[in-house]
Amino acid sequence: MAEKNFDVRDLKLAPEGKKRILWAGQDMPVLGRVRDRFRKEKPLRGLRFSACLHVTAETANLVQTLKAGGAQVVLCASNPLSTQDDVAAALVQYDRIPVFAIKGEDHDTYYSHLRAALTHAPVITMDDGADLVSMLHQEYSHLASKMIASMEETTTGVIRLRALEKQGRLKIPVIAVNDAATKHLFDNRYGTGQSTIDCIILSTDMLLAGKRVVVAGYGWCGKGVASRARGMGAKVIVTEVDPIRALEAAMDGFEVMTMKEAAKVGDLFITLTGDMHVLGEEHLRSLKNGAVICNSGHFDVEIDLKSLRRMAAKVEKNVRNYVDAYIFPGGKRVFLIGEGRLVNLAAAEGHPASVMDMSFSTQALASEWAVKNQKGLKPQVYDVSKSIEDWVAQLKLATMGIRIDKLTKEQESYLSSWDVGT
Repeated sequence: MAEKNFDVRDLKLAPEGKKRILWAGQDMPVLGRVRDRFRKEKPLRGLRFSACLHVTAETANLVQTLKAGGAQVVLCASNPLSTQDDVAAALVQYDRIPVFAIKGEDHDTYYSHLRAALTHAPVITMDDGADLVSMLHQEYSHLASKMIASMEETTTGVIRLRALEKQGRLKIPVIAVNDAATKHLFDNRYGTGQSTIDCIILSTDMLLAGKRVVVAGYGWCGKGVASRARGMGAKVIVTEVDPIRALEAAMDGFEVMTMKEAAKVGDLFITLTGDMHVLGEEHLRSLKNGAVICNSGHFDVEIDLKSLRRMAAKVEKNVRNYVDAYIFPGGKRVFLIGEGRLVNLAAAEGHPASVMDMSFSTQALASEWAVKNQKGLKPQVYDVSKSIEDWVAQLKLATMGIRIDKLTKEQESYLSSWDVGT
């Protein structure tokens, strides 16, 4: 592979990356089953894929599955801090997959890597946050007419793409993989819940028991983080703008209040909303000395970082790995983890492989579905086929050694009838 066809930190890291990929793969049996079938049937033969995803060991297993299915894959990072450099090197060295991703890459490099992925002229894209599809619409719109579809992996990305659709500006079909139950009910809730708490503990050595932990947003990610923080003994406060979710949080036993109120009492703040400035200037001014803040949403906009930098008299970088101290006039210190980026990947290894097994199996099968149904697809956002979700869930149960009941014919008849009453 020519040097110009990839951009990674150091190919010498490849052996360690290969170990990491194999370790993750052993905990992804459903995706392994998909890969075995793809290898035999080649449903993606000759199709150009460009994937803009977190370059992790789990993603490597997905990309290997796509290649096994016959796809010509190019991979770039969906976040400047989420790349595992050894994994990126291994995919280039051993799998001959062009990868454009370096952990800590600057803004210009990040966008040059997106352009490299689109220069591949993909007919299918996979996105985590919709940066790739957004660039396609803005700078590479000539590719849209030949696009089969794009798979969107995250809540933030689906929000952006539905906004495009609502404005009548969406140029390609999109499969909302994030909205699949086999993705958000497990990846968002259990994956984000565990990996976010793991990351915070590793980064800060914080004892959560007895701490006031403020969780901004009670979607599936927020639910996961809140429940796990409570399980560690924290006193969890939830902030919300949605009355239904706020009510749900209250009835789940969490304290619910405004961020203005929470800012004065919280010890640890975790944003998971998909919106900007959830921790704004007013809130940052109210934080206690020693407060720790971080973001587990996709983009680094949930904390008002510009105001934080402006308000701080001094910034001490890396007081611990991935932790910066912002020192306010008067001496108050506020600690920011992972530069305000997606914390569980910026400062740790992301979700456990077992939960990504379902997400990436759904992702791979959704791409196959798009190929098979491409003639009927229009520029709109589609849900994942229920047959795909059922297959993934059933196989995951089987790999866990769990058996469930089946409806009898009598029960099926009853559920589809209307005439049997009291």
